[in-house]
Amino acid sequence: MVDFSRLAYVDIETTGTKPTRDQITEIAIVQTLNGKIIDKWQSLVCPNTFIPTMIQQLTGITPDMVIDVPTIDKIIPVIIEKLADHVLVAHNARFDVSFLRNAFKQNNIEFKYPVVCTVKLSREMYPTFKRHNLDSIIKRFGLTCESRHRAMDDAAILPEIVARMKSDFNQQKVLQAMASQQKLSSVPPHINPDIFSTMPNEPGVYLFYGETGNLLYVGKSVQIRARVMSHFSSDHSHDREMRMAQQVHDIEWIITAGEFSALVLESELVKSRAPLFNRQLRKQKSLFTIYWDNSLDKTVAQPSVIDINTLNTQSKKSSLKNTYGLFKNRRTATETLRKLKDENQLCGIQLGLEKGKGPCFSYQLKKCKGICCGKETTIAYQIRMQQALAPIKIKGWPYQGTIGIKEYNEQSDISCIHIISHWLYLGKVNNESELVDFNFDVTAKLDQDFYKICISQLQKSHRFINLANLNQ
Repeated sequence: MVDFSRLAYVDIETTGTKPTRDQITEIAIVQTLNGKIIDKWQSLVCPNTFIPTMIQQLTGITPDMVIDVPTIDKIIPVIIEKLADHVLVAHNARFDVSFLRNAFKQNNIEFKYPVVCTVKLSREMYPTFKRHNLDSIIKRFGLTCESRHRAMDDAAILPEIVARMKSDFNQQKVLQAMASQQKLSSVPPHINPDIFSTMPNEPGVYLFYGETGNLLYVGKSVQIRARVMSHFSSDHSHDREMRMAQQVHDIEWIITAGEFSALVLESELVKSRAPLFNRQLRKQKSLFTIYWDNSLDKTVAQPSVIDINTLNTQSKKSSLKNTYGLFKNRRTATETLRKLKDENQLCGIQLGLEKGKGPCFSYQLKKCKGICCGKETTIAYQIRMQQALAPIKIKGWPYQGTIGIKEYNEQSDISCIHIISHWLYLGKVNNESELVDFNFDVTAKLDQDFYKICISQLQKSHRFINLANLNQ
C-alpha cells in the first residue's frame, strides 16, 4: 500500500531530450507532508558536456553556471535522502524519471520509487480539457510561475496544482487517482489507461497515433497487450522508445489468425502507410541481387547485379538458384562484391569491378591469386568463388510448388490461409472453400522482408497445405 501523505515533487532541467545521451543540468525537490511543504532543495548539476544554445535560451542555464557545481554522481546521495519514504511526483514524470533512472544506473544504484505523473492526474480529473501541459494548467488555474523551465519554480508549482485538484473535487478522489497510476505506472501521459482493459493479448498488430492522428508506429506480436506495455516500461533505456512514448496519444490494434498473419500485415501496413518510427519494412521500388551462373566450365562467367524481379520466379523454378543476396540498390550489391573480393582474394576483372586485360590491380598488390593472368586454374577460382558467395546465397524454394500456411485463432475465431509460391506472396483466403475461386496475384514481386519472414517462419510448426495443383 503506497502512502501518499509524503510527496516529493521533482523537476529536472537537461541538455536535451534523450535520457541515454543527454545530461541533467539542474534538479529541484519539494517535499510535502499531508499537503504542507516541509522542505525545498535545489542544485545545479555539472553535465560534463556542452549545453546547446537553444537549451540555454529556454532554461537560462549557461555553461558558466555549471562549471564549478557537483556532477550527478555527487548529488545522487542527496536525491536518495530526499526521495526516501516519499512518492515521487513530477509533471510528465516519464521524462524526469527516465533521466534519473539512467543516472542511477550509471552509478550502479537501483532507482525504485512510486511515481505519480501530474499530466495523467490532470487528464483523469479534468477529462474535458484538451491540453494538460504545465503552461496550460498554470493558465487554467490562474497560477503564477515566475521562472518557467527552472527546476525549483517548476517543481514548486506542482503542490499548488494538486491542492487545486483537491479543492475542485475532494482529497479522496485525488488520492484514488494517484493510486490507480501505480497499477499502470508506465503508461504514457497522453494515453487513457482504460484502453488496456479492452486491449487483447492475442496475435495481431498495433498502431500508435500522435496528437493529430498521424501514424507513429506499427508493430506486431503474438500477445498485443504485453508487447505494447513492454514498449512503455523499457523506454527509459532507449531514446527512440522514449521519444515515441512521449508522442503517443492513441492506440489501435487488429487481431489476426496467428503470428504469420501478424508479420505479413505489419509489413503491408508499414509499406503502405510509412509510419514515422518504423525504420525497417519500408517500401522498396526495386530489389537487386548478384546473379552468377556458377557452372564449372572452362570459362568463368562474370557476376552481374540485376533487378531480381526481372526473373520470373514462378514459371522458371530454377531461376533463383544462381542468385546471391538481396539488396536495396545496385551500389550496395556492388559494395558487397568488392568486400568479397578483398576478403577472399578474388579477381576484380572477373567480378566486373575492373576493366581491361591482363593482371588485375589486386594481383599487383598480391591480393588476387592470378586467374586474370593464368596463375590460377578456372576450376580452382570457380570453387573459391562459390565458397565466397555461399553465405549470401538465396535459399531454394523447399517445396514442389505453391503452398498454403493455415492459421487459426481460437480465441477470436479467426482463420486464414496464406498462399505462397517460390517466396512470392500471392494472397490469402479465410478458409479452404475459398481456394476454388482464388485469383492469384500475377503481379507479385519478390519482397526482401517477406523472404525473411518466410525463412524464419517456415522453420516453425505451422500447418502447411499443398496447393501445387491449384491453377495459376
